[in-house]
Amino acid sequence: MNDILLVDGYNMIGAWKELRPLRDTNFEDARRRLIELMAEYKAAIGWRVIIVFDAHLVPGVEQTYLENDVEVIYTRKNETADERIEKMTHELKARNVQIHVATSDMAEQNVIFGNGALRKSARELEIDMGIIQHKISHDVKRKQDSKPPSRIELKPDVALAFEKWRRGLK
Repeated sequence: MNDILLVDGYNMIGAWKELRPLRDTNFEDARRRLIELMAEYKAAIGWRVIIVFDAHLVPGVEQTYLENDVEVIYTRKNETADERIEKMTHELKARNVQIHVATSDMAEQNVIFGNGALRKSARELEIDMGIIQHKISHDVKRKQDSKPPSRIELKPDVALAFEKWRRGLK
């Protein structure tokens, strides 16, 4: 089974404790941080992750690009992220594909259920992300703790002798 996570970008930014303050000072930082977090999510879970942002907050033409192995879509003018996500749940539907949609928008949830997608609320995704970050931190700490010390403790006179040899001095 191939899993795809479609993320309503601005919905997550407005709901997540870490992202809300960024949104209030610099929307671009909030978007960038969400993409970083979703890249960690993708690396940990292995799902294809697509973040959809409304175009009305980023003027210009529709854009799709890959950043940190996460697909990022800015909708075209006059198209909402909800509309694009609904369209994508229908287009990406296949026998071996399970689509998950991260949104807390109730109207959108009803449409995605009709297309066979599973819902993940902003809060659920935020909790999952916290668990993943905790696991990553724990794994890094465990690896650091299991490494032998990089230096052997030497008495000062022995260390001085080695340093002289290293520099080619007698």
